Amino acid sequence: MQVSRRKFIITTATGGVGLALGNINRLAAAAASPFLAGDDLYALSTSLSASWASTLLNLQIKDKNQGADYGGIRCPNTQRIYGRIGDTIYPFMNMARRTGDSRYLDGAALLFRWIETNVSQPDGSWQNEINDKWKGITAFTVIALGEALRFHGDLMDPAFKSAINDRLVKAGEYIHTNFNIDYGNINYPISGAYALSLLGTIQDNPKFKEKGKTLAQQAMKFFSRNNHFIYGEGTPYYEASKKGCFSVDLGYNVEESLPNLVLYGLLNKEEELLGMVTSSLQTHLEFMLPDGGWDNSWGTRNYKWTYWGSRTSDGCQPAYALLADRDPRFYRAAVKNTQLLQQCTVNGLLMGGPHYNTHNVPVSVHHTFCHIKALATILDHERPTVKQEAIQLPRENTYGLRFFEDIQTWLIATGKFRATVTGYDREYKAMHNGHASGGALTMLWHEQTGPLLVASMNSYRLVEAGNMQANPDPHTMTLTPRMELNSNGVLYMNISCLDATVTAKQTGDTIIIQTSSRLVDQDQNDPPLGPVYCQAEYIFTPKKITCTLRCDKAPAAYQNSIRMVVPVIAASTEKVQTIGKNKIAIQKNKAVVTINAGQPLTRLETTGERFFNFVPGLEAIPLAILEQKGTIDITIQA
Repeated sequence: MQVSRRKFIITTATGGVGLALGNINRLAAAAASPFLAGDDLYALSTSLSASWASTLLNLQIKDKNQGADYGGIRCPNTQRIYGRIGDTIYPFMNMARRTGDSRYLDGAALLFRWIETNVSQPDGSWQNEINDKWKGITAFTVIALGEALRFHGDLMDPAFKSAINDRLVKAGEYIHTNFNIDYGNINYPISGAYALSLLGTIQDNPKFKEKGKTLAQQAMKFFSRNNHFIYGEGTPYYEASKKGCFSVDLGYNVEESLPNLVLYGLLNKEEELLGMVTSSLQTHLEFMLPDGGWDNSWGTRNYKWTYWGSRTSDGCQPAYALLADRDPRFYRAAVKNTQLLQQCTVNGLLMGGPHYNTHNVPVSVHHTFCHIKALATILDHERPTVKQEAIQLPRENTYGLRFFEDIQTWLIATGKFRATVTGYDREYKAMHNGHASGGALTMLWHEQTGPLLVASMNSYRLVEAGNMQANPDPHTMTLTPRMELNSNGVLYMNISCLDATVTAKQTGDTIIIQTSSRLVDQDQNDPPLGPVYCQAEYIFTPKKITCTLRCDKAPAAYQNSIRMVVPVIAASTEKVQTIGKNKIAIQKNKAVVTINAGQPLTRLETTGERFFNFVPGLEAIPLAILEQKGTIDITIQA
């Protein structure tokens, strides 16, 4: 389905005037903004999306002899063409408008051809992958194609536009018939609400709009009682855990569910919904680190957590940027996260974490084609007016201690340190040993170093094999600091314990968190010779962090098999100096990190100087204390 280039040039010359004026207005607004020019979200999004789009276009298969692959975008890492690649139609149309380059229009038409050839189904749905039975992603494809029509339909050849319109009717019927509030995880019915509402608006279909409204209204019941997290990322949907927790995942919430609720609320001018979403966005914002990273060290679906967000969702920008007139911190959040995405972009593709490059990890194209949609969305929508005032993210402030009851998680901010401790006990569906629990220290971050201690999955598994990367390192391990016991090949850890207790107190600028747990396996079983109890104490001060873990009264046969493991985040490019038996120093870009232990430090076996974990895409030095009790002090010197 080729588009007349001459017609495209004429169309962009006339139909693109409004966009050109919009860009001029945005530049004028940026000049008057209280933010530095380098902090202008829209300028940054324009340049970053252009880099990503150019790379994706160059990866597209344009040889007709390639058969079914013709029109797809092949991942240079896996050599696969992902089933959701058709979502790139929308950002390609956005780029066609912005640049007047007809190759993007041709590319959009070829992508449509590919999805119709390979993943389109007779019932109106699209599959997640070729020969994959999951069809919930139909909602995302409808949104992408709907936005392409809404903002750029005037650029399309009539035949192309008609084909998309006709196909969307079938997809809308599929969502209307099959989606309800219990369909998949909560991100699907929420996205279905916006997909149907958008499609109903574009095609003037009251049936679609009404079903979309019903789903959105039902979604309002999925905000947690105390903190207004969206829950439902995993089952059981309606049954709380022993600690009263429901299934919450930060990554899916901020990058998919909340953005689509924002878009639904703005499209339909539903103020009550937007008010609740604003409150929820404020809660989630508490977990953004000062460098724009998302601290999803505790979420149910953190198996797809990357430091900047989540692997196959779209991005936080639409949620935070489009409601920035309600809370100016939202604008700063969108800027900070987009800056981080830029820092994690190498050769035009978004890496799945900050240390992919230093560890020579292949990059999946999936992250790029998902997140470019978020940038296209904010570029196509009207820019909100942001209050001209000095603003900071919540974790840029030294507030001491905050507790989030609905996820049994504590945040710490003292001096330049930021930390997270969690006892969150809701696991993802039937999966065990996913996210860390047990009163684990899941995040330690410093202003001059970035992340120092970070959790990952307790056991790295390909929960969604098509959306995750296999780890070939035989010496890989969880990043989470812990006590562990290996008995007959079974690993028992305190960070697996779901019934741990946590107490926290603050005196001045000193915060002490104490936890009580057991070393258990993934099924919450004790070792064969009986329970091994673990006590942890974390002392946070502006100048030093002290972590003590001990296992008292362990059965005698286990006493020499228990160890404290502390993987310290450090890229391969950062120099490490060993100082005696109990101390190491790591030279970061802006500071030196000193780890001083009360017992001898041992480096565990790795493939090379570092090991790497895809959750959340970081390298670490695996340090251990081969005793039942271990204490480390962490200090930073600029």
